[in-house]
Amino acid sequence: MEKRTLGRSDLAVSPICLGTMTFGEQVDEVQAHEILDQALAHGVDFWDTAEMYSVPARAQTYGRTETILGNWFARRPGQRERVVLATKVAGPIRGTPWIREGLGLTPQDIARSCEASLRRLQTDVIDLYQIHWPERNVPAFGSMYFDPALERTQTSIHEQLEALARLVQQGKVRHIGLSNETPYGVHEFVRLAEQHGLPRIVSTQNPYCLTNRSYENALDETCYRLDVSLLAYSPLAFGALTGKYDQTGIFSPDAPEGRLKKFETMQQQRWGRDASLAAARRYNALARDHGLTPTQLALAFCYQKWQVASTIIGVTSTAQLHEDLQAWNTVLPESIWQDVDAIRLELRDPAI
Repeated sequence: MEKRTLGRSDLAVSPICLGTMTFGEQVDEVQAHEILDQALAHGVDFWDTAEMYSVPARAQTYGRTETILGNWFARRPGQRERVVLATKVAGPIRGTPWIREGLGLTPQDIARSCEASLRRLQTDVIDLYQIHWPERNVPAFGSMYFDPALERTQTSIHEQLEALARLVQQGKVRHIGLSNETPYGVHEFVRLAEQHGLPRIVSTQNPYCLTNRSYENALDETCYRLDVSLLAYSPLAFGALTGKYDQTGIFSPDAPEGRLKKFETMQQQRWGRDASLAAARRYNALARDHGLTPTQLALAFCYQKWQVASTIIGVTSTAQLHEDLQAWNTVLPESIWQDVDAIRLELRDPAI
């Protein structure tokens, strides 16, 4: 896999990124370290985490994923330099008072969170530091419409950029990025950085998969024209696009293990919607009709899209890791691309 450069930076990453939000909840430390070993051995040297992980977010597991990664680095001297390490500062409070109280995302919040992440990760520098979700009100995490009445912003984008700039100047962060952003947000972060000589974002990490292609509704043009890279998360729609729930659904006692089966909170979110699962079954059937596994189709869709700089895969075993990596060599014929677009035209983006 040839490396890809994020934005206008010098940050070269593997086109497959290892997501780690299952570490510390579905995956214990021993299993996580085995997955990390195997990922690096296969050239996946771009790893993504966040201060709020593991998921589902709970006070008892806050910071646990970063701690697991930090222990991996500590036990393998010299390996930190081989990894492009990304983490995130949580946005304003979303029912997580153990992270911080109140609204906004103040410069003090950003600085404290970065220091805590550095300690847990047992590293001196974070290669890519991202804002996990916008400080301002936006439609995200399953919310479909912008509602001005919900605006509670307290920290301007300019203030957030200045806080991130100080971390870069101090050598604690190499590059900055966003997550769960909108075209407006990406544009404003770039505009203000260029206007005030502040660090320019190199990426945004947004959902992108067969059942949620909302990124292609204007944000792809914004990122293309502003040289901001997409890190695509949830390419398998929390497992729905692997086909494992096609026969049982997610509520049956016979349903396979996975996030949608295990956690009630996730069943109630966008990936567990009836419409999302029905659309997943359509795409999974399309894959089988073409002699592919659903996983091959779903991942090849992201791997081959020009919009995607790196696809974030989340796994709970080395077997899943190897299956996801093997899908890299899957080439989709033109006919299947046409069928994919036809299904989207009919069903749109149910997991938005």
